[in-house]
Amino acid sequence: MTAESTLHLSQLILLALVYFKNKLKLALIGQSLFGQEVYSQLCKDGHRVVGVFTVPDKDGKADPLALAAEKNGTPVFKFPRWRVKGKTIKEVAEAYRSVGAELNVLPFCTQFIPMDVIDSPKHGSIIYHPSILPRHRGASAINWTLIMGDKKAGFSVFWADDGLDTGPILLQKSCDVEPNDTVDALYNRFLFPEGIKAMVEAVQLIADGKAPRIPQPEEGATYEGIRRKEDAEISWDQPAEVLHNWIRGHDKVPGAWTEINGQMVTFYGSSLLNSSVPPGEPLEIKGAKKPGLVTKKGLVLFGNDGKALIVRNLQFEDGKMIPASQYFSAGETSVVELTAEEVKVAEIIKVIWAGILSNVPVIEDSTDFFKSGARSMDVVRLVEEIRQKCGGLQLQNEDVYMATKFEDFIQKVVGKLRGEDQEAELVVDYVSKEVNEMTVKMPYQCFINGQFTDADDGKTYDTINPTDGSTICKVSYASLVDVDKAVAAAKDAFENGEWGRMNARERGRLMYRLADLLEENQEELATIEALDSGAVYTLALKTHIGMSVQTFRYFAGWCDKIQGSTIPINQARPNRNLTFTKKEPLGVCAIIIPWNYPLMMLAWKSAACLAAGNTLVLKPAQVTPLTALKFAELSAKAGFPKGVINIIPGSGGIAGQRLSEHPDIRKLGFTGSTLIGKQIMKSCAVSNLKKVSLELGGKSPLIIFNDCELDKAVRMGMGAVFFNKGENCIAAGRLFVEESIHDEFVTKVVEEIKKMKIGDPLDRSTDHGPQNHKAHLEKLLQYCEAGVREGATLVYGGRQVQRPGFFMEPTVFTDVEDHMYLAKEESFGPIMVISKFQNGDIDGVLQRANNTEYGLASGVFTGDINKAMYVSEKLEAGTVFINTYNKTDVAAPFGGFKQSGFGKDLGEEALNEYLKTKTVTLEY
Repeated sequence: MTAESTLHLSQLILLALVYFKNKLKLALIGQSLFGQEVYSQLCKDGHRVVGVFTVPDKDGKADPLALAAEKNGTPVFKFPRWRVKGKTIKEVAEAYRSVGAELNVLPFCTQFIPMDVIDSPKHGSIIYHPSILPRHRGASAINWTLIMGDKKAGFSVFWADDGLDTGPILLQKSCDVEPNDTVDALYNRFLFPEGIKAMVEAVQLIADGKAPRIPQPEEGATYEGIRRKEDAEISWDQPAEVLHNWIRGHDKVPGAWTEINGQMVTFYGSSLLNSSVPPGEPLEIKGAKKPGLVTKKGLVLFGNDGKALIVRNLQFEDGKMIPASQYFSAGETSVVELTAEEVKVAEIIKVIWAGILSNVPVIEDSTDFFKSGARSMDVVRLVEEIRQKCGGLQLQNEDVYMATKFEDFIQKVVGKLRGEDQEAELVVDYVSKEVNEMTVKMPYQCFINGQFTDADDGKTYDTINPTDGSTICKVSYASLVDVDKAVAAAKDAFENGEWGRMNARERGRLMYRLADLLEENQEELATIEALDSGAVYTLALKTHIGMSVQTFRYFAGWCDKIQGSTIPINQARPNRNLTFTKKEPLGVCAIIIPWNYPLMMLAWKSAACLAAGNTLVLKPAQVTPLTALKFAELSAKAGFPKGVINIIPGSGGIAGQRLSEHPDIRKLGFTGSTLIGKQIMKSCAVSNLKKVSLELGGKSPLIIFNDCELDKAVRMGMGAVFFNKGENCIAAGRLFVEESIHDEFVTKVVEEIKKMKIGDPLDRSTDHGPQNHKAHLEKLLQYCEAGVREGATLVYGGRQVQRPGFFMEPTVFTDVEDHMYLAKEESFGPIMVISKFQNGDIDGVLQRANNTEYGLASGVFTGDINKAMYVSEKLEAGTVFINTYNKTDVAAPFGGFKQSGFGKDLGEEALNEYLKTKTVTLEY
């Protein structure tokens, strides 16, 4: 039996089990997709819907609730009204009583239902209302929740009485209102999905005899009428937040409006502007004391408190909607010629339109979707049908509202297919430099919810080129507010966005696309890495960038191969059981990476995180943020939905600490020092016990026996220490060289060091570039001074190179005793620490090699395979290299033991760091 058929069987069994609960005969009175979903869930839960009472067909189209009920064989009644002149229509009342309902359920109903119908069933009637009653009674409750600036939204399921939303409360649920929530966002995120669950829960409480009746208090009660277009005009002499609440509270219906150039213009997509005001062209607005600004990001508006908001879309009196950024060029659009493939897509879409607009004989270029009778629920159907029938093409509801005529809609679809729409949405302010025979374009702002934006408080800091100590550019310095925004965006993308609904293969396709873009831009990325971190360009090209590309391709292939298992268990006789596991994403993950391999460390963690289906907030090292921000730009171009990837440059003490404490983050992956790792682990535990993986410090031993191939051991030993300027987490922190070859080994090492070229990392002949930043160079010089003070022999180097920048000579110490500082502590720099051991003393050198609190990596050079295997078994480290070093691969798990941390990067095991296992057991 396949896993798919097993799951299908389990679902059928679960459906059967619900029928053993108490069940009721229900009459469903109402309409809409919400009513349809409530109907479907009640049927699945085992209740018997004996009749559906809904509105008549409109323009030849039945309401979704009617369609679902008719398909299911449930009796459907479509009455235009229930009463005339205050009296119940006799035929309607008889039809209602004929079904014999025990409870009326009104999920969403626009008709007036007479009290004799409301009170007729044994259990009466329950109604869904989208506010926390008694606040916001009335038909526009969601609008008023936002207009009034409420911090909490929610819904009530209450017992119907003869008042207007005044009946006793059965249950209520609430949620926080996000600063930029619209009516649609609030409805889709919480009121719709949780409301459906609550209606089903309420019915079951009634069936079980456990449903409360809590009288509504009069204190705090409000009633607001239906919002109409004429009431939605914007009054400008108010603070920015009040203006924002007014606009979003009327979005999409009826739409807040103002007069511009003698024409009514309606605003949609408002958000508070927390960053600096972008440059733009002034736009006079009737009644506003200060002109608006048409910018690349939208129309900026100003409150009387000097603060600003920005609206994304504008709609004119003729119904045409445009991006606000295009106000001054609204009439300049031109029709593009379609390719053969695009013509096929257009024909498919025309068939979809014809199916929805069944009352329209022929779909023509001038056919208007809404003027032909389409409603908001048809927008959802259109978007979903196009996704299913056009190769996964993902449109937004907003795309339909912005292009209501068929010809305009096809143009918008073509723009999506060609990637033009996405390119236009991403606004990037670059710092550009002519360097390495190319123009390097570097984003420098926070990347939050698919947009580059300044830090909330406008703060910046300098990022420094270690080659000469000059400032590359100023970078946004993320505040606590920015961290919270990034986490909120990632949470919304995971719980409510397209990413959470995306199938695994589509997720993999995006990751493959991102890998391709990284490869296409590898020269620019390697150049940025050289500028920002001091990495030698050729090494950056091969390792920093090359392995990043490989990592994303590797994990892209895993996306559709993550699976659980079916497990035989003891049966609960006389019944039988089925147990299976599911691997599920954790949710929002935080990733904090170090400065030694800025892009590669990003790739190692984020690729596994994304492959598992999570969203992420990543904080690059403060001193090396630029390739992470370039990565953010490429991820947007690859098509990752907004909020999936967020990059917040800044300090560990502010941004990093907030990530470790944030209650909405479910996993934190960290690479860095053991000291900071301990602090992070403590914060993660105290906050919300979030899952943690830590790749921390190391003091990796490399044992070189006298039966090795000496020249190879010299070459590999130097790489083990000096690779990437020694700024390498698995660098050999201490070499143990067998006594008989010790002196020759040291001599050969020094000879090779003298051949190394120290210089500009962009020079293709350079072997050794600058240390990452000034403070690190100073720390390395102090490390060398400590070694000399304790009596170790400084054979070579130990000094700063006399030239601009943060260059240090490759250094060699010998005669390092076990008690010395050099023997115990990691340098994280180009410092070779050599100790000799007695000939043939295998167990003795192993004891010395393991005498450390670290256990990240280790190595052994020997010509004796039995000795090699014995040593590899005894070394206490997460990785053991035999007759090689630094040979990592995307398929091989990487991580340490002891105080070098826990958890794995790379390989299949890395996926488990970003997944949770759910066990499901059912009885049948």
